[in-house]
Amino acid sequence: MPSPEVRAAATYHRELASRLRALLGSELAGVYVGGSFALGDYFPGRSDLDIAAVCRASLAPDLKTEIGDALRHESLPCPARRLEFVLYPESSVREPVEGAGFELDLNTGPEMPFRLATDPGSVARYWYVIDRAILRERGHALFGPSARELFAPLPRAVLLRALSESVRWHAEEGVARDDDAVLNACRPWRFAAEGAWSSKPAAGAWARSSLDDQELVSEALAARHGDGRLDRDRVEALLGRVERLLQSAAA
Repeated sequence: MPSPEVRAAATYHRELASRLRALLGSELAGVYVGGSFALGDYFPGRSDLDIAAVCRASLAPDLKTEIGDALRHESLPCPARRLEFVLYPESSVREPVEGAGFELDLNTGPEMPFRLATDPGSVARYWYVIDRAILRERGHALFGPSARELFAPLPRAVLLRALSESVRWHAEEGVARDDDAVLNACRPWRFAAEGAWSSKPAAGAWARSSLDDQELVSEALAARHGDGRLDRDRVEALLGRVERLLQSAAA
């Protein structure tokens, strides 16, 4: 039976989709759960809730504001650390677009100030490329057709470039917990080898047998439940190895 935290997240998902349907009506093409929830690794207290929606065409600025008001934590309390919500126009998901391509990008929650972005040119595009690829393969539909029907497959070279950029971002000290950096390097490594998307713990378990420093992954998995600080030199060595592997595979 699902835990109370998972049930609360599922209830939240349904309410969010209901609010979008009320606001967008026939302009709403679909609503999808992605991230750790879709990958079977939702970790209460650590995981975010990742939801993407697709609209038929571009929206007026006042409607974007209405959506922000309806979904912000003060209006719809987020049961997780934060909500990461992205609304795409159908033109950005039907074709293999390499850019961020969103209409609206919203972050809100009890541990995050409200942020609403409407300019896809002002953000790092690689996160959105990766998220759309995971949504296509593993996203859960809350409304609309299956994600595979709506989200176009992205070329392998495009994904490998985006994954390489994400690993490079994690190599910047202080931008993420060390355990997240390690496990977020294992996931693209597995994708490069097998073409499969998996949860962070599953990717870490997969990668461990191929590493000389197997204990680093074990420490990262253990640190998810406590202190995320690991030996930084060892973390950076792994990230560098994975980035080189991804760049080589992309070439």
